[in-house]
Amino acid sequence: MEKLLLVFETEKTGSRIKEMIETAGLAECFLCHSAAEAKRLVHSKSIFAAVCGYKFQDETAESLFEDLPDSCYGLVLAPQSILVLIGNERLFKLVAPVSRGDLLAAVGMLLQASAQEDRTVRSGRTRKEQETIDAAKQLLIAQMAMSEEQAHRYLQKRSMDSGIKMFKTAHMVLDGSWKDWYNK
Repeated sequence: MEKLLLVFETEKTGSRIKEMIETAGLAECFLCHSAAEAKRLVHSKSIFAAVCGYKFQDETAESLFEDLPDSCYGLVLAPQSILVLIGNERLFKLVAPVSRGDLLAAVGMLLQASAQEDRTVRSGRTRKEQETIDAAKQLLIAQMAMSEEQAHRYLQKRSMDSGIKMFKTAHMVLDGSWKDWYNK
C-alpha cells in the first residue's frame, strides 16, 4: 500500500482527511501538524507524497517543500486566493473546501505521480533521464508500431549490446542517429 503524509495544523482536519483516504483504500496515512515533523517522517518512512494545508505552526507548505527531496510531491488544500500565490511545480493545488470525490481523485493522481518518481529514484536515474527514456519509447511506439514493452526492451537491448547507458541510447533515438543501427 502507498504511503501518504498528511500535514495539517488542526487535528480535526487532518483526522477527517486521513479517514477519507484510508477508508477508500488509497494509502496508509501518517498525520503530523508541523513542517519539522513532516520533514522527519518523509525521511524516516521514505514517503514520496504529502497532502497538506497551506500554513502550519512553523512554516508554509511552499517552504516545507523547498526542504524536502525533489522526489516528494504535494497536494495543497487552500482557498483559491492562496493557491494562486504558489509557484512550486511539485505542488498540486486543490481549492478548499473540497468534496470527498474531488479529494480522492486528486490524491489518486498525486500517488500516481509519486509512484512514477519512486520508480525513477530507485532506478538511479534523474527525472530528466527518465523523461528522455519515456520520450524515446513514445517515438518508437509511434514510428515503429511497437508496444510500450517492446520499445522498452528495444532500448534496453541496444543499450546492453552497445555498452551505452539507456539514457544515451534513448537520446540517440530522439536525435535520429538510432536508425543507423536499427536493423543490426
